[in-house]
Amino acid sequence: MFACAATLTACGLLPGTDGNDTPEVERNTLRIGVMPVVDVAPLKLATNEKLFEKAGLSVQLVTLSSEEEGLKQLDTTLDITWASHVNLFRTVAEGTQLQLQGEAYQAGVNTMALVTTDSKYTDPAAFEAPRIAVNSDKDIGALTTKAVLDTAGIEKQRINLRVMPFDQMVSALRAGQVDAAWMTEPFITKAQKDVGARIVTDTAVGPTKDFPMSGYASSKKFADANPKTLALFRQVLREAQQLASNNKLGVQDALTGYVDVDQQTAALVSVGTFPLSLNPIRLQRVADMMDTEDVLPGRLDVQGLLPPGTTN
Repeated sequence: MFACAATLTACGLLPGTDGNDTPEVERNTLRIGVMPVVDVAPLKLATNEKLFEKAGLSVQLVTLSSEEEGLKQLDTTLDITWASHVNLFRTVAEGTQLQLQGEAYQAGVNTMALVTTDSKYTDPAAFEAPRIAVNSDKDIGALTTKAVLDTAGIEKQRINLRVMPFDQMVSALRAGQVDAAWMTEPFITKAQKDVGARIVTDTAVGPTKDFPMSGYASSKKFADANPKTLALFRQVLREAQQLASNNKLGVQDALTGYVDVDQQTAALVSVGTFPLSLNPIRLQRVADMMDTEDVLPGRLDVQGLLPPGTTN
């Protein structure tokens, strides 16, 4: 049997308990794929504070080179992986059976934005056919960039997306290969600090305000075989998200442990929202925008991807 963290019981009984017994779970180890982004800071805080250990779970955080890598490794070297909701929903639409295990991050002010070093790019409508660097032409960057520029009056077919890794975007900007780059934190702050880049527009405004950015998922097969283990994971994740929500400075400090930023840069990073639970209405907004933008072949019902009993 495994020890129960007392703080967790305040959020609801742990799986397989009546409030007095220790939880019964199918397994007490979880391998979780993560990337060096602000979104996963709560998991880092949880491991630092031994929240999983106190709940009887041994969690290994595995650093990935890409979200796609994490999705491919489910049921082999990973049990759960972090990814943008756009990537998760597109993977489901392509035939992979997933179950969502938690929301990781929701956009706040300047947590994702179009960044430039071009003095002539003064507002989103300044260029009729802008060349925009994105880390993927099928992910959240492309989706939100098109939505925001469309709102500014730029025809979507005139937006030229150039795919490249985040760490190559500043060089591309300085070489004049692109007019702006879609970035997330901490890359926004690093570009501002290192080369004097500035934000053309926040891409979490208008139709993308407070946009749900990323989450955690397991395979449906793993979820069906380990419902109590994953229920316990969600309980600890909720506590970790709450911890991060109440401690912005702690989140910024944690970044220096797994992201290539110094303390001074980390202290300037904009931090969004860490949702405490899976919200089908909020997540459906992402799927519906993907449908509208023809990223999905048809409408995806997000409720069917949530653990049984999830209503809000």
